[in-house]
Amino acid sequence: MQNAVVSREEWLETRRAFLAKEKAHTRQRDALRAERQALPWVKVDKNYVFDTPDGKKSLADLFEGRSQLMIYHFMMGPEWEAGCPGCSFLSDHIDGTLPHLNNHDVTWVAVSRAPVEKIEAYKKRMGWKFPWVSSAGNDFNFDYHVSFTPEDLKKDKVFYNFTEMKPEDANDELPGMSAFYKNEKGEIFHTYSNYARGGEEVLGTLMILDYAPKGRNEDSTMSFVKRHDEYEDAKTQSCCH
Repeated sequence: MQNAVVSREEWLETRRAFLAKEKAHTRQRDALRAERQALPWVKVDKNYVFDTPDGKKSLADLFEGRSQLMIYHFMMGPEWEAGCPGCSFLSDHIDGTLPHLNNHDVTWVAVSRAPVEKIEAYKKRMGWKFPWVSSAGNDFNFDYHVSFTPEDLKKDKVFYNFTEMKPEDANDELPGMSAFYKNEKGEIFHTYSNYARGGEEVLGTLMILDYAPKGRNEDSTMSFVKRHDEYEDAKTQSCCH
């Protein structure tokens, strides 16, 4: 692979023209962000109780005294021994953000249907510190359309990413991210969710690759991704341990 090779002057002229498009994209992203912040909310009336290493906790407890909660719907089903490689890839980016998020009144928690013992074992393997709880005893994953029963997958269609899709295009577990707000009265509101590639900007590695000469260099979306201890030279990921 090699692109056209030009003089420095021609490169600068082309780069300036592209910079105008990048600036327009930034303004569009700012406008989209403002529109996202203005979306309506839905009050959460259901009492969800999660299994955690410290015992049972309600959805309100997961806020840890803050007013904003980001939940990552981590694909790890009840029978799984390891988490989804793609969800693991995203989660590799989280620990370093926690002090900044917490200081900005935001708590990050991963939620999976796997039992808490399996979650803790996999979390230890990956060297992660972020909070991760089990929804095995409640309907949270089903209510937020990231888990599907065998009966669901036998239907004509399942609901994911705000649309109906064929069951053969779905799995029993799918990824997503949801935001919640808790007011001074203790009322909780669901403010936002995204699914599929919706949370891609959280993946800083992809954002860096987008600047690299070969870009993502993938056969399909994130086809190159493995768990960080499964690469041939896993020692280069030692920062995560």
